[in-house]
Amino acid sequence: MKRTILLCTMVLMLMTATAQDLKLWYSRPAQTWTDALPVGNSRMGAMVFGGVETEELQLNEETFWAGGPHNNLNPKGREALADIRQLVFNDKFREAQKMIDANFNTPQNGMRYLPLGSMKLKFAYGSLVASHPSTQNYRRALNLGDATATVNYTVGDVDYSRTVFASLADDVIVVRLEASKPKALSFSLAYDCPKDLNPVVTAKGQQLTMRCQGVEQEGIKAALNAECRIVVKAEGGKTSAKGETINVELANAATLYIIGATNFVNYHDVSGNASKRCEAMMKRALKKTYAQLLPDHVAKYRSQYDRVRLDIPMTKASEAETDERVKNFNQTDDLNLVALLYQYGRYLLISSSQPGGQAANLQGVWNASMGAPWDSKYTININAEMNYWPAEVANLSECHEPLFSLASDLATTGAEAARTLYGAKGWVAHHNTDIWRIAGPVDGAYFGMWPNGGAWVAQHLWQHYLFTGDKDFLRKYYPVLRGSADFFMSHLVKHPRHGWLVTAPSMSPEHGHKGAGTTITAGCTMDNQIAFDALYSTLLATRVLGGNKAYEDSLSRTIDQLPPMQIGRHNQVQEWLVDADDPKDDHRHISHLYGLYPSNQISPNLNPQLFQAARNTLQQRGDMATGWSIGWKINFWARMLDGDHAFKIIRNMLCLLPSDAVSKEYPNGRTYPNLFDAHPPFQIDGNFGFTAGVSEMLVQSHDGAVHLLPALPEEWGKGSVKGLVARGAFEVDVDWDGGQLLKARIVSRRGGALRLRSYVPLKGKGLKPASGKCANELLAPAAVKQPKVSEEITPQSPIMPRVYEYDVETKAGEEIIVGRG
Repeated sequence: MKRTILLCTMVLMLMTATAQDLKLWYSRPAQTWTDALPVGNSRMGAMVFGGVETEELQLNEETFWAGGPHNNLNPKGREALADIRQLVFNDKFREAQKMIDANFNTPQNGMRYLPLGSMKLKFAYGSLVASHPSTQNYRRALNLGDATATVNYTVGDVDYSRTVFASLADDVIVVRLEASKPKALSFSLAYDCPKDLNPVVTAKGQQLTMRCQGVEQEGIKAALNAECRIVVKAEGGKTSAKGETINVELANAATLYIIGATNFVNYHDVSGNASKRCEAMMKRALKKTYAQLLPDHVAKYRSQYDRVRLDIPMTKASEAETDERVKNFNQTDDLNLVALLYQYGRYLLISSSQPGGQAANLQGVWNASMGAPWDSKYTININAEMNYWPAEVANLSECHEPLFSLASDLATTGAEAARTLYGAKGWVAHHNTDIWRIAGPVDGAYFGMWPNGGAWVAQHLWQHYLFTGDKDFLRKYYPVLRGSADFFMSHLVKHPRHGWLVTAPSMSPEHGHKGAGTTITAGCTMDNQIAFDALYSTLLATRVLGGNKAYEDSLSRTIDQLPPMQIGRHNQVQEWLVDADDPKDDHRHISHLYGLYPSNQISPNLNPQLFQAARNTLQQRGDMATGWSIGWKINFWARMLDGDHAFKIIRNMLCLLPSDAVSKEYPNGRTYPNLFDAHPPFQIDGNFGFTAGVSEMLVQSHDGAVHLLPALPEEWGKGSVKGLVARGAFEVDVDWDGGQLLKARIVSRRGGALRLRSYVPLKGKGLKPASGKCANELLAPAAVKQPKVSEEITPQSPIMPRVYEYDVETKAGEEIIVGRG
């Protein structure tokens, strides 16, 4: 046993010697779920509590949801559409809302993501303690460098250690228990599962098995069942099973193998067999010992994680335990916490979204509640998309694949929705979906009448192409992209007063102006921006793939009839066709700046007055918000090229919320002790928004060039980033000192023209001053109309820093080195 411990310790030391030494750590066990530490392999997730007397691993399996296959479509919608539109165009918005509720809604509002229960260990320390164990040297940690959660402590003269990881390589959650002295490890294994799932737990030999059933929701019967198996491999001592418990006595060490599965096959097929799946996966996992499982897991994980490194120097304050670092962030010089939270976002995406799996939902893959907030569904009016904002730029492109799969599924269920609800071509999805890929409105007209969610999701397909230049990928998913454009071409209707083509009915997500008395409207700014992206990206994709003149002409004609963005009487970007924005309104959704981020329709170079209006909008909406909205604002201010303001928003996010139970006492708390983002409650999108935002502060590539350090805060005086990815398939490393670029390394993955933009002059082999339009279409800005400006104002222009631009032609695999000139 000592040899095994020594071997695994040496393997870990060797494998982490060059890994980024970034850890979350604590001097006490978790008291609440948002103290516990997450591990995951995309298919399963676990929250590790790290107790001394008892240990809990709260488990999830990504396909275990309520209900079963269905689509929430009301056939009365199509018949009522014309009357609803007439009400909207006559400014009878409340009447339109009532009519939508009566004709478009169904009793089904999406199914909820379910927990799988908890594995629980109860430890016995025998003669080492008189009653409750007195522990010394307690430390609980999550190492982002190797994706292992560890617990270490001493009882009496015995050192105990636990290592937990969710293996990406072997599709199993592994728990390793060790003691520094022989025969010092005794524990019982049991399982706790919500009664509503009708669990049945049995123990036989070395295996504990839990079987349970899904639940009905909103009239949709449960179609899923789940199974979890845990096998205990003890080294020495005695292992016995009785009833629902496995007992291990006086062992030297033990390894637990945890597998879970359901009968889910896809959104319309539940013919799988959870037991057979568990049996097959467990059989494969048991072929490996712990000494084999650990390095295989670390190697697989690091093949993704190690692609990006962000170095911001540590200080004395960086040595504190993690929740204290968050608590004190705004009173210390602990800038390294930014790097920790940045890489934590990448860790969470790796752990919750892998090829072949489900997309990360509102809580990633982690949920302990039978009634998760917002059902932990896919909220596609921003939240699900935000989950994937860092995927390309943070060099985790394959983690994007589950969202592409979701888009492909929605293109099928959404085609039915387009026909049934609107009599339209193409496909549509509204503001929410779930594992069953529902495509109709949910949560009533006020929140749900928004036919743009599918088109936004589809834009991730186009963005992947821009980052990779992969024409085979574009060809594969072109029907999905085209379908989102086809919907708009057949659904948009001419506004009787303005003459523009608009969506009707719709809304600016979850927000209405005072004059309307509801959210329902026609042709709000975000709708127009998303419609433009769907049509324009499809136009460009069609040309890339060989062209279709008649179809291209149809797309162009539709684009030409979309409303322009408008600058209103407060020198703001208007949220609606009517100039009704309230400059004192601090609503969490800033939907009308979709064109600033994640899209590229608001450019300081092509439309500076609109760019300044976006700045005014951001200032009017304020710097504080819910957690996920703060994540969006980091990206906004990065796109505004204002690193100091972006960092101010980061400071607002890094405010501790000890738990949901004390949220009223911590009204500005936006980060839990385990670094989960707090809406509150927990939503994982804020974590991913943070990582995307920091990436945007360091590299941008949406506006005609690869911009190096576009929004670096003054306080980040020295540091470096390696491995970020720019559009055009360029991998970028940048070092800075004194707040300015020191040197950069760009690797061209596919070759082609590279335009570099910098705030300092650059020198390097092959560089020449830029002239004219950038030749690389993957870096091109959007060709949008000039904005319509209110007659009540004189539009403002921004004060822009001087930039230097250079062109260099690259070959595939070539490395370009530049330095400060």
